[in-house]
Amino acid sequence: MNTGILYATSAFLCWGLFPLYFHALDEVPPMQILAHRMLWSLLFLVVVLSARQQWKWLPKVLQQPRVLLSFVASALLLTANWGVYIWSVNNGHVIDASLGYFINPLVNVLLGLIALKEHLRRGQWIAIAVAAGGVAWLTWQSGQLPWIALILGITFGGYGLLRKTAALAALEGLSLETMILFPLALAYVLWLSFHGQNTFINTPHDSTRWLLAAAGPITAIPLLLFAAGARKIPMAVLGLIQYVSPTMQALLGVWVFHEAFTADRAIGFLIIWAALALYVAEGLWTSKRAK
Repeated sequence: MNTGILYATSAFLCWGLFPLYFHALDEVPPMQILAHRMLWSLLFLVVVLSARQQWKWLPKVLQQPRVLLSFVASALLLTANWGVYIWSVNNGHVIDASLGYFINPLVNVLLGLIALKEHLRRGQWIAIAVAAGGVAWLTWQSGQLPWIALILGITFGGYGLLRKTAALAALEGLSLETMILFPLALAYVLWLSFHGQNTFINTPHDSTRWLLAAAGPITAIPLLLFAAGARKIPMAVLGLIQYVSPTMQALLGVWVFHEAFTADRAIGFLIIWAALALYVAEGLWTSKRAK
């Protein structure tokens, strides 16, 4: 379990710095960044699998439709999460994106209840209700649902659940997901190239090309760490560790990108943070009583 905590914490530290990486690619449209993430991630993973001579799993998986279908689902959730996150960072919504990952731990708890039949204590139910109140406040004061936060929280929660119960280990599972996504990404990049819209080719900055190529290891390594950690620790523990990433992102949004953090928005965040604090305190109290 300690190894799982180390893996998961390392992944969330990496993700906490992601706004800096995507902001450096602001000249590249979000859809192109997403496609390059898929392409370069697969290339990186193929190199790793080849170096480890770790290909025996693939023929067996291709003969198991149920396993393939589950990874199609996780690949689609991953794509939705990536796409919305990249768009939000490059359009001045880093704080909104961070809210999604603050909400996600409680999404994990609900998914654990629904899918894994994990039991919730009264304090956990209260924490979820308070968080729902925070979302309702943000919806009321802005006049619309915080859709960026909800999509990111739900898609990543679903992805974490599927990876926790996946039939493949971290490296093989991520490789299969990127193989599923690769044809779509390649077709899109070729279409862009044919129409002269491929920023990777057209940009005058070599740094942009290197940053896009770096999307492979930058994307794959944290996901491998997350998937490895998710398989070793309970969903509730995974949710607690995840606070690292949105905290870093929110601070970057305010201090580095100078996004507006109004009093009304602060109230909504404080309500959700109170829910998370209640959830943590309840968990610590329960553990102490058990000992």
